[in-house]
Amino acid sequence: MHNLLTDIAGVRVGHADDAALASGVTAILFDRPAVASMDVRGGGPGTRESALLDPVNTVDGIDGIALAGGSAFGLEAGGGVQAWLAEQGRGFKIRDALIPIVPGAICFDLLNGGDKQWGRFAPYRELGYAAAAAAGERFALGSVGAGLGATTANFKGGVGSASAMTPDGVRVAALAVVNAIGSVTVGDGPWFWAAPFEVDGEFGGRGLPDHFTPDMLALRIKGGPAATAIENTTLAVVVTDAILSKAQAQRLAIMAQTGFARAIYPVHAPLDGDIVFAAATGEKPVDPLVGLTELGMVAGNVIARAIARGVHEAAALPFPGALPAWRDRFG
Repeated sequence: MHNLLTDIAGVRVGHADDAALASGVTAILFDRPAVASMDVRGGGPGTRESALLDPVNTVDGIDGIALAGGSAFGLEAGGGVQAWLAEQGRGFKIRDALIPIVPGAICFDLLNGGDKQWGRFAPYRELGYAAAAAAGERFALGSVGAGLGATTANFKGGVGSASAMTPDGVRVAALAVVNAIGSVTVGDGPWFWAAPFEVDGEFGGRGLPDHFTPDMLALRIKGGPAATAIENTTLAVVVTDAILSKAQAQRLAIMAQTGFARAIYPVHAPLDGDIVFAAATGEKPVDPLVGLTELGMVAGNVIARAIARGVHEAAALPFPGALPAWRDRFG
């Protein structure tokens, strides 16, 4: 295992981004259609094909997930991923028609210093195609893909990933794009809120402070008192090789949101658009009660770790006034 989302067999991840734009796309592809659902906790989400992930609706399997910057413009990334999958003959078959199923979500990065004057059409469809074409088993973390332009209250955000295995051998892994209104670190120090769940020093091994001061627990949000809605979102995808129904996948997504609360302070605000997609590749059976509960517990842990890694691995944008990266300040 490489501590990546692709530790789940049959899952591939690709990035495409533009340094001048300071934005990009991350594509998650499934070699076979995966059962999937989602849970939304933030007050300002931006999504594509979210309705079909409701357990009461018909389509069970998805072919990919598109995550993008660009706010609502970035929703076009799903069309690019869809186009690449269609060229591979992938999709939901209706007689002679084939329709790749690609839900997606976006985060706001339009004010990060990049050049967003793209003319008539935004570049996200082409970036989505390129991200899908680049998908593989190994992929970069930090300031790449959909996380290139991401920020938090005090440090540069980015793409993070983590994986784990239950005692019964069921794998769970997560990928997060961290663009939160809140902070992923405690106060002005090097400590990550997710420190109790860290594995093998994956985000610096700094632990937690000896005690929490009022300043550490004070409200720290991106933009301060001038903060506005829809500028902030953390996106996460959690995938397991368990056999789950669509309703069980939704329960997994709901439980996995716990990881946001373990890693971001504050979280699930009216100023966020926080979303978790949950997908299952259907390899290993799990008990529908205790087994699913354990799976959700572990999913929350890997999401917390992925969020911390997204900030730990990020690099600052090369623009005046850009937020520092965690590594710039703490090595």
